[in-house]
Amino acid sequence: MKTIIKIFIPIVLLLSCSPKTIAPEVTSPEAPKQEPTKMQPENDCTTFSQLSGNKRDEVETAYVLYKDLAKQQKYKEALPLWETAYYGAPASNGRVKYQFDDGVAIYTYLHSIEKDEAIKKSYIDSVMSIYDKRIECFGGEAYIKGRKAFDYYYTFPGIKSDADIYEMFKLNFDVNGKKADYFVVNPFTKLLSDRIISGEVSHEEGRKYAKLINKAVDYGTANCKTTYCDAWKIISEYAPQRLENFEGIDGFYGCDYYANKYYSRFENAPTDCAIIGLVGRRLKRGGCTADDPRLIAVTSAYNTHCKKKVEKPTSSALRLAYDCYQNGDYTCAITNFDAHVKSTTDSEKKAKYALLIAKIYYGDVKNFPKARKYALEAASYKPNWGDPFMLIGKLYASSGPLCGSGRGWNSQVVTWPAIDKFIHAKSIDASVSSEANKLITQYRKYMPKKADIFQRTIKAGSSFKVPCWIQETTKVRTAD
Repeated sequence: MKTIIKIFIPIVLLLSCSPKTIAPEVTSPEAPKQEPTKMQPENDCTTFSQLSGNKRDEVETAYVLYKDLAKQQKYKEALPLWETAYYGAPASNGRVKYQFDDGVAIYTYLHSIEKDEAIKKSYIDSVMSIYDKRIECFGGEAYIKGRKAFDYYYTFPGIKSDADIYEMFKLNFDVNGKKADYFVVNPFTKLLSDRIISGEVSHEEGRKYAKLINKAVDYGTANCKTTYCDAWKIISEYAPQRLENFEGIDGFYGCDYYANKYYSRFENAPTDCAIIGLVGRRLKRGGCTADDPRLIAVTSAYNTHCKKKVEKPTSSALRLAYDCYQNGDYTCAITNFDAHVKSTTDSEKKAKYALLIAKIYYGDVKNFPKARKYALEAASYKPNWGDPFMLIGKLYASSGPLCGSGRGWNSQVVTWPAIDKFIHAKSIDASVSSEANKLITQYRKYMPKKADIFQRTIKAGSSFKVPCWIQETTKVRTAD
């Protein structure tokens, strides 16, 4: 559980998922360092200079005394002094803004220790009124709306609907564009993803904000300073991968998206048939026209280096399936591969093409549950075949950003069932042992540590059901 201590200390992003969401959890944002305001706010927010002599002394003293207590996390003791300071002169000297952050920290702490739901709700109201007062005194509505959304999403879940929180995060992007505040990126990405999949956000709006998110990640990563770079590194491991999942939605991304993302791979390996095939499929999936010079170059390379190597299937369903796949039409490809699986009586071929469907769902459509379904189907046709279980292990191991953030508890626990599958694969099929051992070694170091399971009162060796889409019971193990 987050503690109040994390609220305004230098940035550390703790990415894990709460019961409410599988989005990456981030520590409450530190207020960014800002240049002092040259003039006092042009509104009715009281400053020290507007107070009479005795009252000014009282308020200024309260500012000093409460701040000392707040630094020691003595929030209960700080509250009455903070109230004297804040209500006496909410705009302080017309420049500093930490009084708002401190008020949020105090009431968030009180909320965290309170049992009475009505009182807890009053503390949330106090937090939000402090945010509103800060906007009144110093502006910065987009930044503060992002802070509000962050708190509603992580600290006070269930108070606001995801639709309301989404709109607050969206304002931050609408105003700031690629300079969106770092702390809004991951939760907004998660909400955007969920709402596109549910149909609550149109593909047009989804494309707009997916593009903005990627720009924000690129800009933030390139221009970050000091501890903010750690935050942007973690964000860059999560948001782009979540947005990549939209490649599995027919027609979501266009030609330029795929060309910008994939064409450089072809330029770096112009004779590699695996790369040529991938880039060609992606360009066609994005609707790149036949006269696009990038598609012309990839097609020419395919005809020169790869065409003669392609096996020509005899089945009409298979021929259509392969043609659809080469054109980036994955729905058509899956439909026809599946038709062939159902029509043939050859168990070997059933297994082969069921696994191929699983790989398309994994690598192209990004639908992990469907990929697992077809991998298990492939295994049922061919007993003691390790490949389907190797694929399922990779699905689980790749689920860090889907089930968590790529870091943190919810991303770490996916390694347990992944390793289970690698162990099972090599136990039934010696031909996959080398790869399985390599992946087991690779992913063991990403398992939770002893301290992680201790915090959750979980014991090594006990059973644990991994949540998210995986929903498998596994054995608790640690990396140390």
